[in-house]
Amino acid sequence: MSKSADTGKGGPGKGEAVISLRKVTAELGSRPVLRGIDLTVTRGEVVALLGANGSGKSTAVRTIIGQVPVTGGDVEIFGTARRRFRDWARVGYVPQRTTAAGGVPATINEVVTSGRLSRARFGVLRRSDREAVARAIDLVGLTDRAKDSVNALSGGQHQRVLIARALASEPELLIMDEPMAGVDLASQEVLAATLRQQVAQGTSVLLVLHELGPLEPLIDRAVVLRDGCVLHDGPPPQAVGQHALPGHDHVHPHDADAEPVRTGLLT
Repeated sequence: MSKSADTGKGGPGKGEAVISLRKVTAELGSRPVLRGIDLTVTRGEVVALLGANGSGKSTAVRTIIGQVPVTGGDVEIFGTARRRFRDWARVGYVPQRTTAAGGVPATINEVVTSGRLSRARFGVLRRSDREAVARAIDLVGLTDRAKDSVNALSGGQHQRVLIARALASEPELLIMDEPMAGVDLASQEVLAATLRQQVAQGTSVLLVLHELGPLEPLIDRAVVLRDGCVLHDGPPPQAVGQHALPGHDHVHPHDADAEPVRTGLLT
């Protein structure tokens, strides 16, 4: 299949765009990372952003939320230019897994509550805010540990806390950067069930992934990046060989000076 035939012209569908990137370029330092990409997520859609390490996936997400400045092109959120967008309570963001409290002693409840502050009036939590926090913690299966320190959690539990923090604001759009990376199978299943419930309620989702795994049934469309360009925009590519095996780890060490081996869409 030729590249021109594989870019999914018209793939985004007819719904209202909640994310729109048009001809976006970005650099880290002086190195081009995004080279004119187009990316659209429509209301209620679940889009997976795929590609090998270094392909530009995380940078694309970080341009959307404003952590990386664009050097060209346009980024819109809910139809508003990102530089003018202010209604961040409508957006839930889950970064790549890190210590949920950033090394600061905090309970699960405290960390998740911080995700609700964007909706709290004058920073004061009302009953509805506390109930939203409790629901978010329950969604990720940590209600019985809500008062525990996040420093006592496993990696998968940390990830659940980060997702609960994003869900606490009851967002219309959920952006997740490699939510399954380094997460045990039990937590993957909890996270997939949590996301399934959000999608059923109409939440739009953009996921950065190395592999589809248990999220595959939820994915409407896949956008594959290679070297900062869109290689594919359309149906999710099928995993083959060892990449299709359950539990296969896609985080591979690479020689920084070597050219990555090209073996398919995702590499």
